Amino acid sequence: MRRNPYVLDDLRPGLGTGLVVVLWRWRTEIVLFALAAAAVVVMAGAAGKGLWWAPIALAGSVSVPATLPAGRKWIARHFWCLFSRHRLQRVCLETSMHTRKGRIPLVLWITPTDLGERAFILLRAGICAEDFEAFAGEIAAACYATAVQVERHPRRAQFVTVEILRRGVVLGAGTWGDGTPDAGQPVEKLAG
Repeated sequence: MRRNPYVLDDLRPGLGTGLVVVLWRWRTEIVLFALAAAAVVVMAGAAGKGLWWAPIALAGSVSVPATLPAGRKWIARHFWCLFSRHRLQRVCLETSMHTRKGRIPLVLWITPTDLGERAFILLRAGICAEDFEAFAGEIAAACYATAVQVERHPRRAQFVTVEILRRGVVLGAGTWGDGTPDAGQPVEKLAG
């Protein structure tokens, strides 16, 4: 494995991931699933009582944001935040950006920006901002981004901000490897 200081650690069997860790990593999806399940329960209860307002309220709250350009943009950008958080976690697991016990940095917050996403990350002992800078190419490839910028917190070394750049002008963006302008990059179109 490239730049992996733990070559011998690959030979020992994995310990697995604890339940709390899995719940933390999938917290947003779990909450969204719980809200969808609650909506289904409310709809079933309302349908059983013959109330007509519940289906209309649910249809309106889902369809109005999906039909407006601002709503579609909000949904797409928050989808990319979820996607990037999971891809950042995967990059940390696949590279040496984890502790010897397999703990990865915590993605505390990820938010959409005009150019992509910004992730605020808490580093574990043994991981530093320079590790993220060294694997910037891997992070950009995993997140389907044009570039990644890593910035260390000015006063606290355990915090890092990773700027995932998808949209906007980035040096080298807009051309493929041969220098010709692209006819439409599919991932760029998806990223909005």
